[in-house]
Amino acid sequence: MNITESQKKYLRARGHDLKPLIMVGDAGLSESLLAEYEATLAHHELIKVKVRAADRESRDEMIKQLCDNHFASLVQRVGNVALIYRANHDKKAEKRLRIPSS
Repeated sequence: MNITESQKKYLRARGHDLKPLIMVGDAGLSESLLAEYEATLAHHELIKVKVRAADRESRDEMIKQLCDNHFASLVQRVGNVALIYRANHDKKAEKRLRIPSS
């Protein structure tokens, strides 16, 4: 999903006060973690994921896999924490996170 810079700015503001809901540890991207990630992303649409990895390259690769394999967009990454967004069109319109149009 492609989002514009103005939409990213809006989502960064919305995500500022969020706490990480998913924490990737030494086990990496296990099947149970991916199932929890999918359920959490579908419910909240905008989540923070904390990734503990040995080095920057492996951390960035894990974040890229989370986004690419689950059709999500990376809004921002600061240190070990990534802010990830994916719209859920199955939710009722009044329950969805509304972002400004591009």
